[in-house]
Amino acid sequence: MHSGIEVILKAEQLGTLFGLPITNSLIMTWIVGAILIIGAYFIGRSFSLKPNKLQAGLEWIFSSATDYVAELLESETLARRLMPLLTTVFLFILLSNELEFSPGIGSLGLMREGVFMPLLRAPTSDLNTTLALAVIVVIVIEMTGVLTLGVLKYGKKYLNFSSPIGFAAGLIELVSNLGRLISFSFRLFGNIFAGEVMVAVAGYFLPYVLPAPLMGFEMFIGVIQALVFVMLTLFFVKLSIMEPHEAH
Repeated sequence: MHSGIEVILKAEQLGTLFGLPITNSLIMTWIVGAILIIGAYFIGRSFSLKPNKLQAGLEWIFSSATDYVAELLESETLARRLMPLLTTVFLFILLSNELEFSPGIGSLGLMREGVFMPLLRAPTSDLNTTLALAVIVVIVIEMTGVLTLGVLKYGKKYLNFSSPIGFAAGLIELVSNLGRLISFSFRLFGNIFAGEVMVAVAGYFLPYVLPAPLMGFEMFIGVIQALVFVMLTLFFVKLSIMEPHEAH
């Protein structure tokens, strides 16, 4: 048995399925996905031509967000194409962050060789999950730029042979784009994992007093992190669809 606080950076593996590792964060990812799918199904069924207050509020939020994206990207068509992805990513990260401190998350588990192994772990506290999200949005960002500007014009952002300065700026732009994977994934993972550690430390030294307000603060941070992730995705899309000289 271990005494004191034990911080495990890597998600714990509970078993395998067809040779693939099944971790506690992966199980929680499935649960979050199921909640979103079931919630979308029942909310969609409740919509009608005569909206109630809840439906009117949801429609207003989605319409306002779409108008903001369209104004930023200067394209209503592009905004409508991106909104499903932006909304899904936001809701997935938001729900993952908010369920982090739900009863049973991190506290229910089993003992293996004298070591406690939680059955559930917040998906965003696993670097694999945040890296997967980063890969998805970076691919969408680059593909949006290619489809909007064309392959040749978009390629000039990174391979500019007009001058030595332009060539160097293109290489810097390429490296910075690759760095978005690290920026997206580590920012979200670091904030959520650090919040878990902070609450665990507070609960160890001042139980029943300090953890509760810290949990409330971390839930607020969870909302902010979901917004930051989506807003960064949106602004990087804006950069990707700008003309090469405008981007530099």
